[in-house]
Amino acid sequence: MNSPFIFGKLAIGQSFINREEEKKRLKNNILGSNNTMLISPRRWGKSSLVRMVAKEVEKERSDVHFCFIDMFNVRTEEEFFELFATEVLKTTSHKWEEWAENGKQFIRTLFPRFSFGIDPQNDFTISLDFKQLKKSANEILNLPEEIAKKKNIKIVVCIDEFQNISFFDEPLALQKKLRSVWQNQSETTYCLYGSKRHMMTDIFENKSMPFYKFGDTIFLNKIDEKYWLKYIPLQFKRTGKRINKKLAQQIAQISENHPYYVQLFSNIVWQKTDGNCTDEIVEFALNDLLLQSSILFQRETDNLSNTQVNFLKALVDGVEQFSSKETLSTYNLGSQGNIKKIKTALESKEVIDLWGSKIEFLDPIFKTWFETTYMK
Repeated sequence: MNSPFIFGKLAIGQSFINREEEKKRLKNNILGSNNTMLISPRRWGKSSLVRMVAKEVEKERSDVHFCFIDMFNVRTEEEFFELFATEVLKTTSHKWEEWAENGKQFIRTLFPRFSFGIDPQNDFTISLDFKQLKKSANEILNLPEEIAKKKNIKIVVCIDEFQNISFFDEPLALQKKLRSVWQNQSETTYCLYGSKRHMMTDIFENKSMPFYKFGDTIFLNKIDEKYWLKYIPLQFKRTGKRINKKLAQQIAQISENHPYYVQLFSNIVWQKTDGNCTDEIVEFALNDLLLQSSILFQRETDNLSNTQVNFLKALVDGVEQFSSKETLSTYNLGSQGNIKKIKTALESKEVIDLWGSKIEFLDPIFKTWFETTYMK
């Protein structure tokens, strides 16, 4: 029997939970040709939300085409432009024979080179002369707009992990170029999303940055517990098993409503349940999850400095005033000026999330492991 809980891949259909307000807002932005920036930590459901909205829009509007670009492994400007051109061409035609033809038609001055693999429908890439690209980058950036006008369609360009643009050699210059071209397009809309909240916020909410107020910024929150209390028992029931709301709440609270971990934890509990779920099964499942993750968590902790580990101990203990003399002395955190450096380092390593005055572990299961295993 297949598990009714989805994790590690896109959640669609019955696995897509709530997000009704965010879905409506994003959909309205797309239909209204307004750009959207979607920001939240990793594995909170950004990609699932975008794909779900795209699926609904494409059902309603045959003239709207979605182009999905993942910048997770993109680290150079050249890689970005080549990936951008490749995905735009693939999105705007269903026949691979047209890709090269359209490429030659719309990328006229760059003399692109086209590569096809064994499966040309999926294995297609474009190579560009980077020296020439520096002079004619606008031709690539205007590619979706030119194709949209030619074919009388609308194109929505969705770029995941957009904050990786900050790792390029000249990120600010490129951002200025992207903004100057994209803001003048009428048939192309952009949905830019990423998982490093502090980097994404700086790109889109910092008044000194080129992309400031580029569109509607949506900060994605965790899914409220009340939705998990309906979803978890329903998924058990669909497969002939049962779990009461108290145990479902326990799963949600231990996972701190983190979408990925609620699904993963629920899946382990579901696998260990034959008929009725019990407290013992949930406890056993949690220990199993912690054991599975222990090697990774130990390695992650070993890569932290002593003061960073001590900061996490203070965070687990509920400390709020990290710069107080008592806290600095009790947890051996050094000087007051060192606190900011520790926070920045832990945020950069994606161990904690800083949101205003709030500090929390990004990974709730790591937090549980750190508290119940590492600190004991």
